[in-house]
Amino acid sequence: MAITYSIRDLAKEFDLTTRAIRFYEDMGLLAPARTGPGGRTRTYTARDRTRLKLTLRAKRLGLSLTEAKEIIDLYDSPRDTGVQLQKFLAVLEQHRRQLEAQMADLQANLDEVKEHEKEARTLLAKVGRNPA
Repeated sequence: MAITYSIRDLAKEFDLTTRAIRFYEDMGLLAPARTGPGGRTRTYTARDRTRLKLTLRAKRLGLSLTEAKEIIDLYDSPRDTGVQLQKFLAVLEQHRRQLEAQMADLQANLDEVKEHEKEARTLLAKVGRNPA
């Protein structure tokens, strides 16, 4: 018999709210079986658990949920692994470039703040006050 998980099991394991898991389901990242009256009980498989784990990993990397779904869906398809890895690398490269651009912007901003601090200290010294 295959191992299954309830929404509470996954929420506890991954320190998420059940609402977050339902959101990932709405985004098409998870597809639990529905049982019970009106299909209200969700039963998650090991595949769903793995997809959730990969989704959270992609989120930590800063990928959007759309990008995460695209990559995770590639791994579910029977296509060539090389194609999947190329797509994954392309997404990672694009994301890395975005992060590097953000980092350069932050560094420029930090340099500007430092310059203003230096100017303010110089002006304070001219008026005879010691900067704090």
